[in-house]
Amino acid sequence: MRFHAHARSLSSLICFVLASWGVASPRAASAEDLLPVSVELGDVSLTKLPFVVAAENQIYERNGLKVSQFISPLAAELIRQSSGLIVPKENVRTGSSDINIGGGSPTIVRMTTNAHAPQRVILATTESIAHFHVITRGDIRKIEDLKGKRIGFSTPGSLSHLSLLQLFDKMGWDSRRDVSLFERGADIKDLTSKKVDAFAADVIAFDEAMRAGLYDLADLSTFEFPIPGSGVNADKAWLATHRETAARFVKATVDAVAFMKANKPATLQAMRKWYGIEDPAKQEAIYKEVARLPSKPYPSVAGLQKMIDVYDWREMRLHKAADFYDDSFVSELDKSGYIDGLVKETTK
Repeated sequence: MRFHAHARSLSSLICFVLASWGVASPRAASAEDLLPVSVELGDVSLTKLPFVVAAENQIYERNGLKVSQFISPLAAELIRQSSGLIVPKENVRTGSSDINIGGGSPTIVRMTTNAHAPQRVILATTESIAHFHVITRGDIRKIEDLKGKRIGFSTPGSLSHLSLLQLFDKMGWDSRRDVSLFERGADIKDLTSKKVDAFAADVIAFDEAMRAGLYDLADLSTFEFPIPGSGVNADKAWLATHRETAARFVKATVDAVAFMKANKPATLQAMRKWYGIEDPAKQEAIYKEVARLPSKPYPSVAGLQKMIDVYDWREMRLHKAADFYDDSFVSELDKSGYIDGLVKETTK
């Protein structure tokens, strides 16, 4: 079912606007007025950076939120293995969360294949087309030559997996017969040790690959493959009784993206504290991608439909794209003129 919001009053919206860091003189709400919410960052990546920035620059508090935010041990370990980054221990813990910041595709694939998966609904998407790069050792220099090769990705249903499947479809290949796909193979070490012949790299892995002298075979963003990328995914049961908290969180997301684009030093500081990234070159490689984060992070409907088409098992086919998202929170901010005003204010 579609999760439609009960319209909040105009006065409530005005209060949020006035609380913004960029529109009026900001003042954090008093501690007793803050609404609690727990937030898990699904991995260490560009698309999680707005939430790190929000935590470090009182953006959550200015939106009336008391946020308990953490990175999962699995996410911390995966980035250590793939890129050598050590996430500070104080930012890593286990536990359930009201909101998960992660890919819509892996979230929904789990929901339709795993009886114990958290049931979530997408409120916002910060990445609606694939931005992965296909990396090789340099022995493969044409996309056509990937046919018959071993190609690494993250996990089945992941954004890297969905992106590669769209590439293969565009090339007219059968992903089961024309290529060999290896999960947990999106690692420079897997490529250099010849466990795979190519892999799909995100912005952090891409920077590492270029520094290691590897070959950038293809930038998948040029194909504009739609994906339900990383974004705000709320627990369905929690959302039913916490719509005001969810509205504040989506607004904080919008505020954080605008803040990042206008405040590079603060963004880099948050990156250092949460991700343990000290190398200025790595910081720059990530920050230069901040410009592509959307000011209006509507859920990616085209990406959801593509996901349903690609992962077309029975349980997935029982649903429409509209079953998986609630765009009312972003839509209300957009229709009010708040987002346009925020963008205008921060680009002065």
